[in-house]
Amino acid sequence: MRRPLFIATLIVLGIAFALQPTCECAAQSKKEAAKETKGKTSFDVLRGRWQRPDGGYILQIRTIDAGGKIDAGYFNPLPINVSRAEATQEGGKMKVFVELRDTGYPGSVYNLTYNPKEDVLMGVYFQAAVQQNFDVFFTRMK
Repeated sequence: MRRPLFIATLIVLGIAFALQPTCECAAQSKKEAAKETKGKTSFDVLRGRWQRPDGGYILQIRTIDAGGKIDAGYFNPLPINVSRAEATQEGGKMKVFVELRDTGYPGSVYNLTYNPKEDVLMGVYFQAAVQQNFDVFFTRMK
């Protein structure tokens, strides 16, 4: 009489062990999904190529980390060194700061604000070589 109970117990344990890897896989998938979500930031909308229509200047925002540090490129049409770029959230608005340090660009800076309705970056460009500010905007390149 005890033999059927022993066999039934083995069957139940076997099923439990057989299902365990499936549970671990599901848990692993949840961890991977959480990592993907964690890697994204509210700044991700800024990623892409942006063009200034008044001269063809291009600002390329490659990546932005959660702290707002931007990996960016700037082209006129050749690459211009971007010494610093960052995004911040101020008063519910996303701001972008880009500093250029290269020949002809001795510390020129962009202070831009993202307009989500128009999908544009707009603000002021300080041209350090001539010590002058210019109102500018960038449109997203498709």
